[in-house]
Amino acid sequence: MHQYLLFSPEVANARAAGKAIVALESTIISHGMPYPQNVQMANDVEQIIRDAGAVPATIAIIDGKICIGLTPEQLELLGKSPDALKVSRRDLPYVLSQNKLGATTVAATMICAQLAGISVFVTGGIGGVHRGAETSFDISADLQELAQTNVAVVCAGVKSILDIGLTLEYLETLGVPVISVGQPGFPAFFTRESGFNADFQIDTAAEQASFVHTKWRLGLKGGVIVSNPVPEADAMPKAEIDAITVQALQEADENGVTGKKVTPFLLARIKTLTQGRSLATNIALVKNNARVGAELARAMLEHPAA
Repeated sequence: MHQYLLFSPEVANARAAGKAIVALESTIISHGMPYPQNVQMANDVEQIIRDAGAVPATIAIIDGKICIGLTPEQLELLGKSPDALKVSRRDLPYVLSQNKLGATTVAATMICAQLAGISVFVTGGIGGVHRGAETSFDISADLQELAQTNVAVVCAGVKSILDIGLTLEYLETLGVPVISVGQPGFPAFFTRESGFNADFQIDTAAEQASFVHTKWRLGLKGGVIVSNPVPEADAMPKAEIDAITVQALQEADENGVTGKKVTPFLLARIKTLTQGRSLATNIALVKNNARVGAELARAMLEHPAA
């Protein structure tokens, strides 16, 4: 076992029994939602995965270890601690060596999942190319990670705060396939449609698993994006969320918000401007992704690579 990995008893037992395991990130708990909704969401998502026949493995950095699977007390710690650092690829050595409390982003969770032998990861949305990146060079490390780390990522697309067209172009350049579930359109987190299509529509878990196995069997390194739109009943109107996003972006610029602080600022402003409806949508889409991710993890085991 890798010297930095610490498996929870539940995940260790699942590994020993050959059960399907689903990785979960922790920045959605520490930086993505307010307390106590964040901890409630984390517990609910874990239970959804269990109910679907898989085992959840929420990942975080605690006391110099990459914790694969968290206790309720650790989830509470992440949800309440203002000191939790947002950890991407660049930050992993620092947070581990300094014994800091760290919440893993999409990129870091992918790295840790691969170290732990977990091939399916569920999140809310992935990072991407930020608006104005042609001058700021602000491109999420998530995209480079998807190009090199063998983990299938179930998400609700990318947030409309990003440049979705450039994000998809960049993923194409990196050779990262984008699958959509139940529709040809690539979703935009709070809304089901972004105005862009995914590369391939693959609706069933068995077919998705076959696609992922085939990619890796060919020696094609890197992840697969499984974009799963928010349920229609929970989606926000595209025109409304687009207008609010423009306003929030303008406020971020006026307030000099940059770097890692941009996304939490924008999500907080969108929550305020939608009077909390965006938070309800965020929670709904993560739960929906958990169901799809658990089905995919089970299918990956039931339809193994040849």
